[in-house]
Amino acid sequence: MAERAKNAMLEVRGLKKYFPVRRGLLQRQVGWVKAVDGVDFTLEKGKIMGLVGESGCGKTTTGRMVLRALDPTEGEILFRKESGAIVDMAQLSNREIKEVRSEMQMIFQDPYSSLNPRMPVLDLIAEPLVAHGWSSRDCEVRVTELMERVGLDPRYIRRYPHAFSGGQRQRIGIARALALSPSLIVADEPVSALDVSVQAQILNLLQQLQQDLNLTLLFVAHDLSVVRYLCDEVAVMYQGRLVEQAQTEDLFTNPRHPYTAMLLNAAPAPDPHASWMDEDVDTSEAGEAGDVGEGCAFAGRCRYASDRCRSEVPGLEDAGGAHIAACHHKDEVELKGV
Repeated sequence: MAERAKNAMLEVRGLKKYFPVRRGLLQRQVGWVKAVDGVDFTLEKGKIMGLVGESGCGKTTTGRMVLRALDPTEGEILFRKESGAIVDMAQLSNREIKEVRSEMQMIFQDPYSSLNPRMPVLDLIAEPLVAHGWSSRDCEVRVTELMERVGLDPRYIRRYPHAFSGGQRQRIGIARALALSPSLIVADEPVSALDVSVQAQILNLLQQLQQDLNLTLLFVAHDLSVVRYLCDEVAVMYQGRLVEQAQTEDLFTNPRHPYTAMLLNAAPAPDPHASWMDEDVDTSEAGEAGDVGEGCAFAGRCRYASDRCRSEVPGLEDAGGAHIAACHHKDEVELKGV
């Protein structure tokens, strides 16, 4: 763990985000929705970590808090700057955040709504450059360079977003994220809105950029095949909490949490004759993030659940090597069809 901390680009400790629940004519607060409820993980420099889970599990909220697009309720977000200095993003003022922003950027999920339709490509990609005081001449030179790097023809620099396909628009978004040469990028499901063939092209582009520029990526996704292809490490979230983290191949072949096994069992099988679905596992939709009771949030859907699971919340524990899991029965978990 000491070696991991030494190479860490990002360390998240005890991260929480609670949203108030209000009801009645006067909108009085009656409770909290615990969207993120104590998340801890470490992302090493030059690596790609996949953050996966069902819709509503808190993965996108976590990614936005890392960049301080959302203010955390509690916790630390320790980011190592290019200078080597470590800053806690959760404690920075708006002015201080702007100074760090050039080293942290985001690629958004929807390439259609993330681009202003009234702005040409030149202005869209140059937005972060203008915000940091670049001249018009320098902006155009930089945007031309970025378009070539992401596979777009610079001749289209003055065209508007409607003239591009979905995959091309996502390339514009990637170019904008790269404009200030960041060291950390949070990619929020950047291929989920694209056709399968275009997804492969964008994933190959991200992989090439990561290698060429030594980028560190936090890749938020729900598609397990995409995560397995791209990521070095995977962290699994369930109802606002991290339930498992491991190297990619270790997690996919040897899951130690029943929820991870359920996700893998429910994925399409590469062999149509193999039976991956475990009949004893409930694959129904998860409850609301605020439904967590006294014990493990997954206990109501888990085939291994015991009285201890329903009364005691499991913490993340060593499951062998760099593998950690939050489960009282982690040594009993089986992956069907492997």
